[in-house]
Amino acid sequence: MTQDINQPYPKAYNAIDTATKESGFTMASDVYTCSLLKTLASSKPSGKFLELGTGTGLSTSWILDGMDENSQLISIDNDDSLLKIADCYLGNDDRLTLIHIDGADWVQSNSDQKFDYIFADTWHGKYRLLDEVLDMLNIGGFYIIDDMLPQPNWPDGHDIKARNLIDYLDSRTDLVLTKQIWATGIILAVKI
Repeated sequence: MTQDINQPYPKAYNAIDTATKESGFTMASDVYTCSLLKTLASSKPSGKFLELGTGTGLSTSWILDGMDENSQLISIDNDDSLLKIADCYLGNDDRLTLIHIDGADWVQSNSDQKFDYIFADTWHGKYRLLDEVLDMLNIGGFYIIDDMLPQPNWPDGHDIKARNLIDYLDSRTDLVLTKQIWATGIILAVKI
């Protein structure tokens, strides 16, 4: 077995990757994480998906690639210049709603919504408003986070925040989770 990705990349992936590099954005999810996101998305037919932290849309393209035609994805980011890249390459997909908003504002205004799949790739839903976001997860739903192994762009002290987050998720009795020392460090949890 190898880590080779033998499934097709999303059609827009290469164009988004090029635009991402040109923009100078360096915090996009790696391709291994994205491949897992697609695989997991495929398990939720007619699912309701949430991505917190669109970035330029690299991971968004993989999630969409795994979704069926009856699923819907809401993806939010507070950086309009990054969202414009995602919108340019993915905005014509009727299953996708891109929203330019602060994560805290969106979570607090939408706390009554429920999702089958949440990829939290920003502070909100991961290090901030975690309980509120987990309350939005349906029973049997996936909660996915990456970048849990030390990253070169981590600020001083972030390793302590990451350890505290892992300990907190481990302590919750309403989640079954697996910590993967793979890619950038992934936690996959299912709500029970």
